[in-house]
Amino acid sequence: MKVVLQRVSEAKVTVEGETVGRIEAGLMLLVGVGQEDTEQDPVWMADKLAGLRIFEDDAGKMNLSVEDVKGSILSVSQFTLYGDCRKGKRPNFMGAARPELAESLYEQFNERLRARGLHVETGRFGAMMDVSLVNDGPVTLILDSRNG
Repeated sequence: MKVVLQRVSEAKVTVEGETVGRIEAGLMLLVGVGQEDTEQDPVWMADKLAGLRIFEDDAGKMNLSVEDVKGSILSVSQFTLYGDCRKGKRPNFMGAARPELAESLYEQFNERLRARGLHVETGRFGAMMDVSLVNDGPVTLILDSRNG
């Protein structure tokens, strides 16, 4: 499982002009599921993200997590994170999980975050989505459950 996360002051996702998810301060997540991912990957990833200390404390140091600051999460499925661009000019998406596995693990990931007490908004799995955000910092990180 791969996640590109951005610390945001606001973010939203729309589908066909309808806002389906919106948050204020927190994390914007682009979430990709790989064909080798198992039920352990969303657990590891959710726990890692929930505790990641990337929010500033009173001294201006990154010592607080999204849980600590009571931030929200906007989670958007993104199979293109598994695009392999090493050969040719067109990405190969063979590393991405099939939709039925990807959707199941993506939902498990979001539910794990909710079980930790976080407010989680989502896009619409498999839809063409427009995502807008205001990156706070900017802080952008890439996590991969295969690299621990």
